[in-house]
Amino acid sequence: MARHGGERGGKRSGKAGKTGKAGKAGKAGESAGRRTAGALPVTPEDIARAAERVRGHVLRTPLIRAPRLSELTGAEIFVKYENMQATGSFKDRGALVKLLALTDAERARGVIAMSAGNHAQSVAWHARRLAIPATIVMPQTTPFVKVASTEALGARVVLAGDTLAAAAREADRIAREEGLTFVHPYDDPHVIAGQGTIALEILEARPDIEVLVVPIGGGGLISGIAVAAKAACPDMEIVGVEAALYPSMRAAITGEDLPAGGQTLAEGIAVKAAGRLTRVIVEALVDDILLVSEEQIECAVAAFLTEQKTMAEGAGAAGLAAVMAAPERFSGRRIALVLTGGNIDARVLASIMIRSLEREGKILALRLVISDRPGMLGRIATLLGESGANILEVSHRRMLLDVPAKGATLDVTIEVKDRAHARAVIRHLEAQGYPVTRLPSTGESELSVA
Repeated sequence: MARHGGERGGKRSGKAGKTGKAGKAGKAGESAGRRTAGALPVTPEDIARAAERVRGHVLRTPLIRAPRLSELTGAEIFVKYENMQATGSFKDRGALVKLLALTDAERARGVIAMSAGNHAQSVAWHARRLAIPATIVMPQTTPFVKVASTEALGARVVLAGDTLAAAAREADRIAREEGLTFVHPYDDPHVIAGQGTIALEILEARPDIEVLVVPIGGGGLISGIAVAAKAACPDMEIVGVEAALYPSMRAAITGEDLPAGGQTLAEGIAVKAAGRLTRVIVEALVDDILLVSEEQIECAVAAFLTEQKTMAEGAGAAGLAAVMAAPERFSGRRIALVLTGGNIDARVLASIMIRSLEREGKILALRLVISDRPGMLGRIATLLGESGANILEVSHRRMLLDVPAKGATLDVTIEVKDRAHARAVIRHLEAQGYPVTRLPSTGESELSVA
């Protein structure tokens, strides 16, 4: 791999950095040149055959120019909308190619997969279409709605263990006992080839794309895309993006000590160990791997909704998160982002949007210490109304020891147009004799009123 940028977590997570590993870059380039001749586990011909197989069975998703995201980042951005697939993610492609490759005997016995998310939905969906019995093993901690939706697609669901690793062990046991074919979520040549069909569609629509930015979990998606794209355009840059909490592919390739774990919004790419097949391909063909923080992923999810009017799950927004985090790295270049999926919980999405408004200074919480006498609440409400602020929530408390005996605290959450408007509201309150404290939020901890 030619270059790696970014830092784990922190304020600069996701920014491209100069590592100075010119020797490693040269060797990676030579390795890529050798392996594209056919030594890789998946070839361009495999992906071309996969494209023929999926034609008419999965949606040929649009690649659409994104002017507002381009203005936001300084790059010319196009978005590949894989969130429009039948199950809401790109996983439909690889699952279908794997199922279509089964022998008649394998189809009759059935398949098994381990997943708590998009892979489970895709295997169940296409197995039902092809009349193939499907068993999906999920951790016992899987939300009921995901279990129910998988069962509704006709799959037998087995709950086992508290982690994906435990569920994987149970899936392996059942597969051996019942003679089922295991459908791996990423480390399978058929699955990789299926995911690579995305690159063919992108290049057919826009052969002038300069950079492909692709989320990395186990590496199946970026592996297929890299094989197809590099075969057609050897000079195209392939940039992978991992959640900073799960930098497994980057750690595997660079040897960096980057432990994986923790709660991430990008659960679709929260993989602790890189795939065996995918690691070989990524090391040969992927030019860079960037890491993005949880806050950067949140901002990208919000940007997709507000700027593109489309839903992206955390993993699906990782590519945009990387471009937003390091605009100088991508400035002026023609970029295709793969929006890998849109299966995000509605409550999580609502929380992200509120937090986004707070970060932008459009929602803020203020604390005032006021006299405990009639009319004070009305007076504050009037002042806020005069300033053009909209009151969202009010908390009025008298029994705190840090408040004068004849006083009270008034916590008020308001909606404003922007940070400049917020500063004007605060100045107006203070000019009327009401000192204001900005309460901590998910955004800025302090708001300057200067």
